[in-house]
Amino acid sequence: MIGQPQSPEYKLSPEETDALFRSLLHKEGTWVEWGVGCQQLQQSGHSAQEIFEQTGFQTAQQNMIIVAAQVYQSIASSGVPEDLLAYCRGPRSDVLYELRILSHSQRAIAAQVCQAKSLEFDGAKELARAMQEFARLPQIPDGFTEHPGDAVAYQAWRSAKQKKDLQDRTRLIAKGLKFAHSATARQKIEQLLSDLTTSPTKAAPLLPLYRYDEDTNVPLLIPVAGSLPLESDRLLSVPPLKQASPFNLVTVAAATSLVPLPSWQNVLTAGDPVVIFHQTDQLPQPIPGKPEPVLILLDRQQTVWNDNSYFAVDADGKVELGWFAEAPIAKILGQVLLVMRPKKILDENNLREPWQMDD
Repeated sequence: MIGQPQSPEYKLSPEETDALFRSLLHKEGTWVEWGVGCQQLQQSGHSAQEIFEQTGFQTAQQNMIIVAAQVYQSIASSGVPEDLLAYCRGPRSDVLYELRILSHSQRAIAAQVCQAKSLEFDGAKELARAMQEFARLPQIPDGFTEHPGDAVAYQAWRSAKQKKDLQDRTRLIAKGLKFAHSATARQKIEQLLSDLTTSPTKAAPLLPLYRYDEDTNVPLLIPVAGSLPLESDRLLSVPPLKQASPFNLVTVAAATSLVPLPSWQNVLTAGDPVVIFHQTDQLPQPIPGKPEPVLILLDRQQTVWNDNSYFAVDADGKVELGWFAEAPIAKILGQVLLVMRPKKILDENNLREPWQMDD
């Protein structure tokens, strides 16, 4: 049986490779195992064309079952009943592939709706898009709930209200009633049946209400020490920031400069972060191409040397960046956590010609 996909660094042995090719050629196991097997072979350096020649799985089919198998594994890891997993293996690779755009927490309940409503891949695609659009709304519409069935019902209800053609409107109402999960959502749609001619009374708009749903969307403010060349005392004198919940409120001195950074893992783990600026051609390993400024995040709390990192050290009172094969004699001022280049705009004329940015 084919196991879990390995990391990109993992290399299959010749015996394991032959066994996978043979298993895929004879289509042993379920489509989930086929997808995992194709992924293992690709991660081990075998091209999609080679896999096709050896097994008969076309490139597009490989892509679909690899992605669908990943969706299946995320559903299985959420502890759903066995009958749902059996439905997914049934085979439903095309259905699960359409759920790839959903978060891991959304996929399991979406699969349950696909099972309950006997949806094919096109119905699953519509369900996933409706869930995405519903999640982006500033607040849950009155009468509907967060359940995926209500998400589809809401889209049908909203579209039905805008249709003047009786046949189109009736079709959308029937669709909304099919998917409505809550009693209140069903009542909202049934109200359209009671009056197919009168437009609903205009209601107050929804409040522009939002909530952060991903940590990487929450910027972190980091104090700036300055640009190199820079005095070591200046780097050490910048006061650390303290953020107060729930909105990361920061109080700073009037002379302090700040820069926002995404909540990446290496930014979050910094104990005493500070930012300095430098040039690409003056880094310990200069970056080829036209020189440009870079942002360097240092953690002043990390002052213990290791040979896997770059450090800022004190060189006669000045900040100096470098990699050291052995512990440096100079005082370590902080560890380099990241070097970030500015956002690149390929063609500034695009800003003035929106028609060029349709793709």
